[in-house]
Amino acid sequence: MTLLKRYVLRLFISLKYITANVVDRNNGHIVATASTVEHSIKNSLECGRSCNAKAAAIVGEVLAMRLKVEGLDQGQGRGIHMDVNKEIEKKGFKSRTKVWAVVNALKNNGIRIILEEDDGNRNSLP
Repeated sequence: MTLLKRYVLRLFISLKYITANVVDRNNGHIVATASTVEHSIKNSLECGRSCNAKAAAIVGEVLAMRLKVEGLDQGQGRGIHMDVNKEIEKKGFKSRTKVWAVVNALKNNGIRIILEEDDGNRNSLP
């Protein structure tokens, strides 16, 4: 049985900013987003020139709230998919704490995340 990956979490991490998007793969639209670029998040942080794991966790919390408002906290029963190893490879080894901070913040706020691993195994988090 093939599990459809309708909603996918994508992260964009630079030296100054962190952005997390949940994309609906059926139509390619972003259904929810959160970023340290936003004034409401930026003003509550003391990032300076580099955002840390605390900023990533705040981005995850804001994204979780927005997913709940959209009614997508369970990803319409299928969950929100993310390949953590691929995201860490793309962002670099130094960004792994930021990647995990976003994932853990989503999980702790009730979002169903399905982590995919290179060997095809899936781990579903509540």
